[in-house]
Amino acid sequence: MENKRQVLAKLFLSTLYLSAFTFGGGYVIVTLLKKKFVDEYHWIEENEMLDLVAIAQSAPGAIAVNGAIVVGYKLAGIAGALTAIVATIIPPFAIISLIAVFYAAFRSNVIISKILEGMQAGVGAVIASVVYEMGAGVVQSRSAASILIMAASFIAACVFQVNVIYIVLACILLGTARTLIHIRREERK
Repeated sequence: MENKRQVLAKLFLSTLYLSAFTFGGGYVIVTLLKKKFVDEYHWIEENEMLDLVAIAQSAPGAIAVNGAIVVGYKLAGIAGALTAIVATIIPPFAIISLIAVFYAAFRSNVIISKILEGMQAGVGAVIASVVYEMGAGVVQSRSAASILIMAASFIAACVFQVNVIYIVLACILLGTARTLIHIRREERK
């Protein structure tokens, strides 16, 4: 890996760029973080990225910021997390400040309204892409337990309308139990 200053500079510019040009919420930025840091820079393994996304989802706050924090921390410790936070927050802060100044003009503008409606379709496609890529990663791992947990979580959320908080808590407990069992097995060897 490159020296820490270069990593921090690339991290800042990458998260600033992703935050500035990502519309549709945290799940959209997650797939772009994966493409940048896993596929392009090869700084993080795909399985690690899935773990980091799980941590970001289970932490309170916006998933885009949480995702940037965990990726930044993984790459460069506290300095990386702080760099990612600042870079991720600058674009929405600037955009919201600008919108606040011109709110009256934006509120009734038909063109802006139609642009935002069109962006919704793109956001749906990007979210579907994230679901497919993350699900494919779990299936490719060929871990029966992971596939079962993924399927059970999907069924609980979509069929039985179980609150996502309960699903996340259950997955935390299952993940903790699996890790403890794995550690005990390794100690016996």
